Amino acid sequence: MAGFATLDLIAFIVFLFSWIGYHVAVEGGPHAAHSLNARMSLRRARWIEEAVQRDNRIIDTQVMNGLQNGTAFFASTSLLAIGGALSLLQSTDRVVQVFEDLPFATPTTRAAWEMKVIGLAVIFAYAFFKFAWSYRLFNYCAILLGAIPNARLKEETATREAVRETIAMNIAAGRHFNRGQRAFFFALAYLGWFLGAWAFLAATLAVLTVMWRRQFASDSSRIFTDDPAPGDRAATPPNGP
Repeated sequence: MAGFATLDLIAFIVFLFSWIGYHVAVEGGPHAAHSLNARMSLRRARWIEEAVQRDNRIIDTQVMNGLQNGTAFFASTSLLAIGGALSLLQSTDRVVQVFEDLPFATPTTRAAWEMKVIGLAVIFAYAFFKFAWSYRLFNYCAILLGAIPNARLKEETATREAVRETIAMNIAAGRHFNRGQRAFFFALAYLGWFLGAWAFLAATLAVLTVMWRRQFASDSSRIFTDDPAPGDRAATPPNGP
């Protein structure tokens, strides 16, 4: 089919199942509450709760600006990556010839190469939408943070509801940011397909292993030794890398 062998289709299916499976396992699996991002969601909530007690929230706005700037950087990078991927379509014939001369690469057809490039552009487009939406949610979160009333001057119910909204918006923004980064990581695995199906399989498994280890067995994940309480797990859903 369009220059793809059976092994290519198998490798692509493994890639899709790895991405989807990792998403499900990290965001809603039985061990999701112990992931690095889930624990950081609890710290996001703690940050907002501490911000309520401060009369001067300059430090909180600086933290929010840092989150927004990082998200904007990745959104811009996604656009550049989309342009770079699509520019490869202009040199398809030349690239196909180069791959035919490489001893370690699998020869490919023009149609197969173009479909692979379009697939790579789609991944970066998905990442851009996630980063762009995350940036907007962080903007909303900054507004909500500024709208939190002083805990000592307003009634407790109004303050508690404002804090809940800000925490939920912050966690949602972080969740979409992490999904955008996840797309970047799997784009690295996708690049292996340009060298062949076996390289695609190996790159997918390597990226999956690295990402899983960072969430559950890395030095940063071992910083947190406390387990979230059942109520916290429900209030702060985990999000992927």
